[in-house]
Amino acid sequence: MRAAIYNGEKSITLAELETPIAGDYDIVVRNLYASICGTDVAVYMHGPNTGHKVTVGGEFGHEMVSQVVQVGKYVTDIHVGDRVYPYPRLAKGDPKRAGTVGAFSEFILIPNAKLNEQVYLVPVGIATKTAALIEPFTVGCRAARRATPKKGENAIVFGAGTIGIAAAITLQYFSCDKVMLCDYSEYRLNIAEELGFAVCNNSKEDLRQKAMNYFGVAPSISDATANVDIYIDAAGAESILETYQSMGKIESRMVVVAVLAGKRPVDILAMTYAQHALIGSGGYMPEDVRDVMAIMESGRWNIETIITHEYPWEELPQAIEQAARVNEALNVVIRYC
Repeated sequence: MRAAIYNGEKSITLAELETPIAGDYDIVVRNLYASICGTDVAVYMHGPNTGHKVTVGGEFGHEMVSQVVQVGKYVTDIHVGDRVYPYPRLAKGDPKRAGTVGAFSEFILIPNAKLNEQVYLVPVGIATKTAALIEPFTVGCRAARRATPKKGENAIVFGAGTIGIAAAITLQYFSCDKVMLCDYSEYRLNIAEELGFAVCNNSKEDLRQKAMNYFGVAPSISDATANVDIYIDAAGAESILETYQSMGKIESRMVVVAVLAGKRPVDILAMTYAQHALIGSGGYMPEDVRDVMAIMESGRWNIETIITHEYPWEELPQAIEQAARVNEALNVVIRYC
């Protein structure tokens, strides 16, 4: 089988390995499309320990849609030909392997496979290429869920990448009223706007004023501010926490889903007086998979427009480098057929 082996900073070997064979309780899937995650970009561009835990000398990648090609004799609820989403946290039986499932290899052995645990059936109503985005969409869905959105609430999402757009779509799905996406990339903001979202390039525009004009006005502990209930950080810039603390209305809340290592200063007194909530969000749970599939199957949003580039497997290094160009790309996928 074709397999991509991670060798460290800007080094991938495109190799031929033996195709795995399913044991009695296992399945083998063939990848149809793989999506490139920001963490894949990070470990490729900057070396190990800068994204997911990816082992030098090993296979990697974790965002994929696949087809079952082998089924062990004791597996009864999964069948050859099924189109499935391998759930990265469990696909290899070890949540620590979530980043190294093997999306950038042609075949994956999934041990002790159970339906709705290690793999989920992809509904007929979801296009195969769109299904490659199920994994990052579950991360965005989780962030939206952690915000406990209520009908009629308003939200700002920082970061118009795949996870930020997924969070914005999920907030709408959960009945939020108005949602705005903020980013420095005009390229990505144009795609978000085409999906129906208000946008703000907060490197050029006054976010507070634009948000007040769009959402209306609400009180904060210092001055009038935008009537925004939920803020989601899907960008990871150090300034975002300070922006939230300075403009968040009373009883608003912020969810942090972007991965940015290190400590950040928090004005605890201001947080207390403003009754702000700071909430972490990492990974995803089975309910997020189910909601994402319902969102994709609904057809309410043209999700495939998030995919801006498609490369054959043989051009994986070029694809990852393209994914790193935030002013020229949004989501980049690899195709196997």
